[in-house]
Amino acid sequence: MKSELYLSHPDAKFWADFSFVDFTEDYLSSMSESISTALQSMSELESGAIANPDENRMVGHYWLRNPDLAPDNKLTESIRETLQKVKEVTSAVHSGSLKCPQGPFTDLLVIGIGGSALGPQFVGKALGCPKSDKLKVHFFDNTDPDGIDHTLSEIGDSLSSTLALVISKSGGTPETRNGMLEAENAFTQKGLDFAKHAIAITGDGSKLHQYSQEKGWLDFLPMWDWVGGRTSETAVVGLLPAALQGINIDQLLDGARQMDDLTRNSNFMKNPAAMLALSWHYLTDARGSKDMVILPYKDRLELFAKYLQQLIMESLGKEKDLSGNIVHQGISVYGNKGSTDQHAYVQQLREGVPNFFATFIEVLKHREGESIAVDEDGMDSGDYLHGFFLGTRDALYEKERKSITLTILEVTPNAVGGLIALFERAVGLYASMVGINAYHQPGVEAGKKAASAILDVRKDIVEHLKSNPSAKYSANQVAEAIGKSEKTTWVFKILENLVINQPKTFERIITDNPLEDQFSAR
Repeated sequence: MKSELYLSHPDAKFWADFSFVDFTEDYLSSMSESISTALQSMSELESGAIANPDENRMVGHYWLRNPDLAPDNKLTESIRETLQKVKEVTSAVHSGSLKCPQGPFTDLLVIGIGGSALGPQFVGKALGCPKSDKLKVHFFDNTDPDGIDHTLSEIGDSLSSTLALVISKSGGTPETRNGMLEAENAFTQKGLDFAKHAIAITGDGSKLHQYSQEKGWLDFLPMWDWVGGRTSETAVVGLLPAALQGINIDQLLDGARQMDDLTRNSNFMKNPAAMLALSWHYLTDARGSKDMVILPYKDRLELFAKYLQQLIMESLGKEKDLSGNIVHQGISVYGNKGSTDQHAYVQQLREGVPNFFATFIEVLKHREGESIAVDEDGMDSGDYLHGFFLGTRDALYEKERKSITLTILEVTPNAVGGLIALFERAVGLYASMVGINAYHQPGVEAGKKAASAILDVRKDIVEHLKSNPSAKYSANQVAEAIGKSEKTTWVFKILENLVINQPKTFERIITDNPLEDQFSAR
C-alpha cells in the first residue's frame, strides 16, 4: 500500500485506498493541469454558472446541504424554507396531527421513477429498520401493471392509512402519471378519497401541481429546475420520504456537506472525489473501455450499485462532447453486494474477460452488539465477511484486475450522505476531464419521444380495427391502412399485445406463419 494513495479522513469516518489502481509512475503528475481545471469548473458550477446550456439551467444540488453557497439570497431562503417544511410535514404525520380520515398514517407509497425513486429506495434500504421505521415504505417505480398490483398486495388493508407522495418535476412523466392514476383507482375501489392521502412533490405550476391543487391534495412541496433527478436525494425528493420513514435527514445532509468540503480541496492528491475521477479516467482509458463493478460488503448497501447506475450512466453516457464531436462516452455500472457476488459473477471477474475494474465498499463495524462465534477459532460471521472482501480484492489483483476501496466506519445517515456527495462530485469532475456535459440527458428525451410515437400508432390501430369490426387483417395490412408501412414491426407487436390484454375486444387467427396471422376486432 502506497501511503500517498491512501486517503484518511478520520473526522468524516471515511478512508479511500487507490493503491490497487496501479497508476503508472507519471500518470497523476501528467493529469495535474486537467484535474485542476476540472476542480475550477466545479467551483464555478457551485457559484451559479450555467452548467446545462441545453435548458439554460444552473446545477445546484451542492447548495441543498449548504444553502449559503447559493448564488442569491432568494435561493438560499427557498432551500431553507423548503427543508423546514419537510420537517414540519414529517412532524405532523408522525404526531398524527396530519392524518387521513381513518386515523394516523402507517404506510408510505412513493410514486416516481428514476431519480425520484432510486435515491429514496437506496437510502430507505440502507438506513431503515422494520422494527423502528415510523412508516412502512412502498414504491410504484414503473408503469408495469403487475408490479403495481404486487405493491398493492403488499400494502393490503393498510391502504386506508397510506400516505402517497407523487414525485415528478414536470408532472408529465408518463410512468409517474400512470402510477398516480393507478393509485387513485386503488383508493377509490376501497371507498377512499385519494386527495386526503396525497402530497405532490413537483415544480411550482407544473401539471402535477395544478392537478393536486384542483383535487385538493394534502400539500405540495417544490422541485427546482436546477436539481436533476439523479442528484436529488438531498432535495425534497429524497429528504421527505427518508424523514417520513424515520431517518435523520439532518445527519444525512451533514454527511453530504462534510464530503463536499473534503472534495473541494484543490490539492487533488488529498481530494477523494478527484482521485476517484482520476481512477476512472486511468482505468477506462478516458473512454469507458472498462465497466465499473460496485461491490459493497454490507447488505444494507445492496441498492447502491442500482443508484449509481443512474447517477453515473445517465451523467456520463453521451454521444457528443462539448464541441459537438462524436465521442460515445460512458462507463457501464453494475453490482450487487459481497459476499453474495462471490457465488455469482466473481468467477468471471477473476478469470474471464478483463473488461472491468472493481469498487469495493468496506464497512468496518459488523453490527450493533456482540456476535457469536461461528467456528472453533472464535471467528464471527462479520470476520468471515471481512475476510471474503480482502480475499476477493487480492484474488482479483493477482490477475491484474484493478480496484478502488472506499471505507466507512458504519452505515449511518452521515456515511450515506457522504457516499452520495462523493460520487456526485466525482461524476462532475470526470465529465469535465473528458469534455462532456454531465447534466443533460438527450438520450432519455429521445426515448420518451419514441415511446410517444408508438402510443400514437397504437391509437390508430385500435381505431382502425374497431371501425371495421370482424374484418380480418395481417399486420402488414393494418400498417398500410394507417399509413405506417415502414413500421410493420411496431404494428405486429402492438396487435399481439392487444389480443393478450384485451381478449374480449380483439382476436387473433393463427396461421402457419405468425407474421401472417390475422387480427380483428370482435
